[in-house]
Order: sequence, then C-alpha cells, then structure tokens
Amino acid sequence: MDIIDRPDEYYMRMALREAQAAYDEGEIPVGAIVVCGDTLLARSHNHTECLHDVTAHAEMLAITAATEGLGAKYLTSCTLYVTLEPCVMCAGALGWSQIGRIVYGASDERRGFERLGRTMLHPKTEVCGGVLKEECEEIVKRFFKERR
Repeated sequence: MDIIDRPDEYYMRMALREAQAAYDEGEIPVGAIVVCGDTLLARSHNHTECLHDVTAHAEMLAITAATEGLGAKYLTSCTLYVTLEPCVMCAGALGWSQIGRIVYGASDERRGFERLGRTMLHPKTEVCGGVLKEECEEIVKRFFKERR
C-alpha cells in the first residue's frame, strides 16, 4: 500500500503495531500516534498497568510527546491516529490541545466520547472513525477473551 493512496490506513497500521506492543506487555491494547504533515511526532500505547497510573492512556502519552516534539502546546496541524475511540478524559485533553484531526479505528460503545457528542473537542477538530475497524476491534476482543 502506498502512503499517498491511503494515508489513514497506513498510519492506523502504525497505531496497531503500538496496540500489539501494549498487548504483549499485558496492557489493554490501544495504540496511538501523532502525525504532523508527513512527520511522525509521537507514538505510544497504554501504560496504565506498568505505571500504576489510570491517566496513562495511549492518547495522553502521545499528546505529551507530540507537544514536546513540536515545542508548542497546540497540535492544530496534527492528526492523532488511535486504535480505539478516545474516552472522555482523552477527548478533553485532545480538545485542550486543539488537535486538527482525530482518526480512530474501533468504537468504544461504553466509554467512548462520541456517546456524549463532540462538544469537548475544539470546534475545528475533524473526526473520522472506523479506519481498519475490524483489525482494531479484533485485538481488543482477543485481549479480553483471554483474560476471562
């Protein structure tokens, strides 16, 4: 696949590799990356278990790394790719970062921000859900199936 033809799928596959790293570490398998133009600024996955920190979601860690990389607190020209729809905590942080675009794979019917609407995001933030949805759903379902 050529990045020019399908950049969302290309970058979501990178986020899926991060989700696999989380899975391998026993973390809930969510991966996130932040891209600005064609530059990868940040990559992360959940670290809530290893850090004993409920806020150590993939998105939160990626936001911090991306703002450090840019040397600025706003991510207006950036895109976050994340394998699972952000929760309301992460959506709030994304709103404060003024991220330009959010692309997610699987929906989170229980804790995803879309249930409450997009009001917590910056008004100019674009949202695209369902990119590589099946692959993103599969890794989360497999993780929880193995733990039950």
